[in-house]
Amino acid sequence: MLQVLMRLCKFNFGTFEREEFKKFLRLGAMFALIIGSYWTLRPLKDSIFIQLVDKMQLPYAKTVSVLALLPLVMFYTKLLQSTSREKMLVILPSFYGISLFFFAALMFVTQGAAEEIAARSMIPFIATKSLGYIWYFFVESFGSLVVALFWAFSTDTTDPTSAKRGFPLVVAMGQIGGIIFPYSIGGLPHRLGLATDTISVVILACAVLSIIPLFKLFLKITPKHLLASFQDGSDKKVAEKKKHEEKEEPGFLEGLKLMVSHKYLLGMFACNFIYEIIVTIFDFNFKLAAGSIYSGVALSNYLSIYGSSVNTVSLLCLLFGISNVTRFLGVGVALAAMPIIVGTALFSFLTINSLSFLFALMVGSKAINYALNGPALKQLYIPTSTDVKFKAQAWIETFGSRASKETGSLFNMLLGPLQSIFGKVAGRVHYLTLSGFVGFPLVVLWFFFALYLGRTFKKAVEEKKVVC
Repeated sequence: MLQVLMRLCKFNFGTFEREEFKKFLRLGAMFALIIGSYWTLRPLKDSIFIQLVDKMQLPYAKTVSVLALLPLVMFYTKLLQSTSREKMLVILPSFYGISLFFFAALMFVTQGAAEEIAARSMIPFIATKSLGYIWYFFVESFGSLVVALFWAFSTDTTDPTSAKRGFPLVVAMGQIGGIIFPYSIGGLPHRLGLATDTISVVILACAVLSIIPLFKLFLKITPKHLLASFQDGSDKKVAEKKKHEEKEEPGFLEGLKLMVSHKYLLGMFACNFIYEIIVTIFDFNFKLAAGSIYSGVALSNYLSIYGSSVNTVSLLCLLFGISNVTRFLGVGVALAAMPIIVGTALFSFLTINSLSFLFALMVGSKAINYALNGPALKQLYIPTSTDVKFKAQAWIETFGSRASKETGSLFNMLLGPLQSIFGKVAGRVHYLTLSGFVGFPLVVLWFFFALYLGRTFKKAVEEKKVVC
């Protein structure tokens, strides 16, 4: 059976050694749980927030979540100083899994029709709104920390050659979780005729907690030589540098200091930042359109179908060999293709307006990012130090992604005032015009950053040197 799977994967991902293939299957199983859970939480994050608060408050929720993530990342990086990566992959799933059980109980009490929520007395009304914001932040933090920690561990235990074959396979398995979970779990209350999303949140709590035994099994049965990092195979100077860095025990700001002091890391930050700004604009308009038609668990079901669709298209891209772009043409080509694709999507967004089109636009933008851009960006961390992987990566992916979402959300806040001043139709026209003025120059900058990162990565791997 294993040999059959290896032959099936040969075209899309390359030729694996037997134990190497098993390693990536195990990582893929963990990633399927993580991505499946996250892509189910994401639709629930938006639908529950819209139900408990308001759809026009989505940009404000993104802004608040970015500010609230700052102390959380500080705490996370402090834990990384005193706790091994293996323990962290037990601590985080435990925290999020147990917390989800509490949220499930709260949803059972607070969810209801818009008229019912609006009719509540002042204190329950404020508590309901507050819960919506807390829930939104909780899901955002899960995507920032758990996904980043998984990839930090994976890149620190994989050499560049193996990563080219294995990481796209891991992502493909993650997409399978992202296909099955959102529709089957996120849409379950709607299909059962329930009034709240409680049952979905309970199932997700169990799924997140099940990451822990899978990870322990991975450590127990994976051969030690397949857990060697890039630095383990480099020269003596690099090893001494790593030892010196470990003695220094950098504080929680070390990740930020590393990021701002190296062009390579700033380039990675920029690629995350620009992509998320533009997609945040797409996403806000998509959620507004969906929230105008659906509500409650029906909205959860619709957005869950969207989540499953994103992962279905992403998986099809991988199965049809999109990872061969990275394998044969290089990481640089994969990175440079994304701004071209997103620039085309931006032009389409400015000229077509319908829920069906926005659904397709979001599915395509997200899917191509997960199938092509995501694995390529993760490979950029391979020729970097352990501190970069575990500390700088948390800052880049938390604030490269979240700060850009805040920036995009601040831009989206203009829609309401513009419509108040110019009217609903004319205000939206002004909003779209500004979107083009902001978006297209950013896409051009992104393209040049991608070229720089591709060249630097290629040189570092060829010379077997750590970039930073």
